[in-house]
Order: sequence, then C-alpha cells, then structure tokens
Amino acid sequence: MTEIVIQTRDLDKEFRRDGFSITALHRINLEVRRGEFLALMGPSGSGKSTLLHLIAAMDRPTRGEIRVLGQDLRALSDREVARWRNRHIGFVFQTFNLIPVLTAIENVELPLKLTHLSKKERLAHAETALRLVGLADRMHHLPRQLSGGQEQRVAIARAIVTDPDLILADEPTGNLDAASAQEVLTLLAKLNQEFGKTIILVTHDPHAARFAGKTRYLEKGELLPEGQVPD
Repeated sequence: MTEIVIQTRDLDKEFRRDGFSITALHRINLEVRRGEFLALMGPSGSGKSTLLHLIAAMDRPTRGEIRVLGQDLRALSDREVARWRNRHIGFVFQTFNLIPVLTAIENVELPLKLTHLSKKERLAHAETALRLVGLADRMHHLPRQLSGGQEQRVAIARAIVTDPDLILADEPTGNLDAASAQEVLTLLAKLNQEFGKTIILVTHDPHAARFAGKTRYLEKGELLPEGQVPD
C-alpha cells in the first residue's frame, strides 16, 4: 500500500481577534498518500488555505495531530521548521510572489541558497526547472517582462527546484486568464503523472479540480466525508 505522507487527527485551528476566538478548522481528519493529486474545494472562508498552511508548517495548529512525511510538525522549533520546509515543501502562491528586481532564473535559484550547492550548481538546477516548465527562452527576463501565466510557471519552477516531496498550490490560477490557467493546471498534472509528485491544490474552481485525481470539500471549517459533495 502506498505510503501515507500527510496525516491529521482531530486537527483544530483557532484565531484570536479582539478578544474573540474564531474557529477556522475543526476536527480535521485527513490522509494523503504519496503520488496523489488532491484538490481541496470550498467557498471562501471554509478553511482551505488554513489547512494548506498547516501542512506546509507555515502556521501551527491549536489542537490535534499533524504528521507530514512522518514528521510531527508540532515538535519542530521555528528554525527546524524553516529547514524542513525548504527541503520537503514546494509552495505555489496565487500572487506569484516573485521578486521584481530579479530575473526568472534568479527567482528560481532563491530556495537553493539555503543548501550547500555552489553558485554554478544552483544556476544549473534553476535552469533545469525553468526548462521543465517551458521557459527556457525567458530565463533572463524580469517578472514585468512576463505574462501572468509565465510568472506563475516561474513560481512553479521555484517550487520544484529543490525536488520537494510535496507541492502545495494555493489558488494558483486565481489571477490568470483561462488559457494561462489551463497551461498551469496541465503543468501540475504533468508533475504528478510523469514525475510522481504529491500535489495538493486549493481551488474554488470546479474546472481546476478536474485536473486532480481526488477532490475533498471543506465547509465552515469542517472536512466533509470522502465522496460527499456540499448541498
């Protein structure tokens, strides 16, 4: 049986604001196996991005258990979390998050600066990642010289340059036109099908979710049972 790479048990996340407690996630029980392509769907405010951030160790749960790649994320210090995330997680943001004064290849190289690779080795890896996403001819362009779809493909190249175990994409097509969105989703499917990458895609778009092998729904901070669709 395929290895379970993400496992949560009764996972809760609460936020404190103005003296009030707001429940973002309640008793989330989720298992994701290596090589799966999972879409997390639900309306705005349902907790999709919050769950993704907990899996990426970008936030910490209030209660419950979360193990990713066998690691109890609650047991890690902030410094250990940063090192663990850089090694194992590739995160794709809706807003690209590219540094405007750096070229495409310099943006992709950034995660490798936390490794022991030489400058020459880092650039070689970055070039390979950009070729994989179809941007061999745009390596030395600045973000402002790229289309939105090309910027997101640079962001995906940056996410995969460390050869992470998990690719987590938070509404990666939310700022793209239909054609660019199709390119990005096709690329994610390729990374899953041809390279065996485990991918979690947060989306509100049913068309985007169809690229995944499985879809789970969140509603008001709760994960619906597998196979159940909201009314």
